[in-house]
Amino acid sequence: MNESSTIDDLTRRRYEAAGFGRPVGLGRRPGLLIIDVQYRTVGTTPMPFDDALGEFPTSCGEVGWQAVGHIERLLALFRAKGWPVLYPHVAPKKEYDQGALGAKVPGIMSIPEKGYEFVAEVAPRDGDVLLPKRHPSAFFGTPLASYLVQADVDSLVVTGCTTSGCVRASVVDAFSYNYKVAVPSDAVYDRSPTVHEVNLFDMAQKYADVSTTDALLSALDGVPARH
Repeated sequence: MNESSTIDDLTRRRYEAAGFGRPVGLGRRPGLLIIDVQYRTVGTTPMPFDDALGEFPTSCGEVGWQAVGHIERLLALFRAKGWPVLYPHVAPKKEYDQGALGAKVPGIMSIPEKGYEFVAEVAPRDGDVLLPKRHPSAFFGTPLASYLVQADVDSLVVTGCTTSGCVRASVVDAFSYNYKVAVPSDAVYDRSPTVHEVNLFDMAQKYADVSTTDALLSALDGVPARH
């Protein structure tokens, strides 16, 4: 993981002294999660954050499109290697979905239909697993764990958004299920660079190996393809 000025030296020293942040490495049968990479989180075209909000109130703006380019590279490798690709995604909201999330983030209840479409550059293909979800974790209330067992997956690469929300919740649950978890720092995104960096740091210390997409692609290249 790249060093960030967001995390102060005292914090780094305390985690290092406590022995956190040791690398776990990859398994031999990885799966790729592409979480919530829908137009509602990036906009239909790249644009600055403040402009993006005019299209979708849940958009993260152009940082989302930057991440999409890295997700696309990971997706190409997973397809070439024959590894499973899974798409946890927010399903269109109905009135009965209001609940705590609708009360906390009311804008999510009025996203137009276009916003729920997958971004074309990384959209699902036949054979990929689609997992509509109603809550942050890709595991909560979905059959994700069952699909991973069926596919004999032993490790997960988690991409998408938001770093502090659905990505983090899914990473923590994957860790709790004893999966080895990798998070490419430039293939996840959030609406705040500070929140993004703090959550990457914390995940790297406790729940996942965090690196760049370049470093992760290099490591994955050495894992045998699935036959």
